[in-house]
Amino acid sequence: MRIAIFGKQFSDLFKDSCISLFKKLRDHQADIIIYKPFYDFLFQKFDIAAFEFKVFANSDELKGIDLFLSIGGDGTILNAITLVKDSNIPIVGINSGRLGFLADISEEDINNAINHIFSGNYKINEVELLQLKTENNLFGDLNIGLNELAVQKRDSASMISIHTYLDGQFLNSYWADGLIVATAIGSTAYSLSVGGPIIHPKAQCHVITPIAPHNLTVRPMVVPNNLNITLKVEGRSDTYLATLDSRSEIFEESLELNIQKAPFSIKLVDLPGINYYATLRNKLMWGADKRNY
Repeated sequence: MRIAIFGKQFSDLFKDSCISLFKKLRDHQADIIIYKPFYDFLFQKFDIAAFEFKVFANSDELKGIDLFLSIGGDGTILNAITLVKDSNIPIVGINSGRLGFLADISEEDINNAINHIFSGNYKINEVELLQLKTENNLFGDLNIGLNELAVQKRDSASMISIHTYLDGQFLNSYWADGLIVATAIGSTAYSLSVGGPIIHPKAQCHVITPIAPHNLTVRPMVVPNNLNITLKVEGRSDTYLATLDSRSEIFEESLELNIQKAPFSIKLVDLPGINYYATLRNKLMWGADKRNY
């Protein structure tokens, strides 16, 4: 099995687990390539040269890869999809810190997870993305998002107005600090933190969530993800901020933002014993209610 490994810097607390992971992969005779910046970090962290790994620098070098292993957190997976794109390579998320919704394999589960993968004991979960289209190609080739697109004011000045259209029909003008258009799987990210609903990741929808709306009767709205969502922003500033997952760009008031379902999906690996509902209970501490014991 050919495996590509992508990751970010981690603390010394994860060092032993990382070494154990590489040894486990070597025991299974995996053919491994590592993202060059991550390889450089690992080389400084410990003697990775002994494993004789190859490196890759861009998505063009991922041809023939069977599995993409992301080491970090949910943010690491958000960066990973910019490399995987439409290659159909399944992604596995190993969490080097706190429990995540996407990177849901903990340190304690690494050995079992690798055993399941090499025995073929896993399922593939296809996750839909959103795509941003603008006249100036604001995010270039990286115009896809797994979690959300957010538009916001750039300073502490007065609120902005986001005129919103669904398939060309006017929905509302949101007077707020900003607006989030999130995917179903992204509903537990930024959208949730500003009062948006939790949506099952298999639901085919987007949620439009205002950030600090001035009118308290304005609430998040769930819409089918086959609708084209158009945003036009105006306010006292000339420029505003657009964020697509972890990437940010400044845009001018005249720019129209068009959000729709991306033409391809991302494949995430689901392993036995790890499921979305358990992650919800653990991450959001629903099980902390003493009546559950």
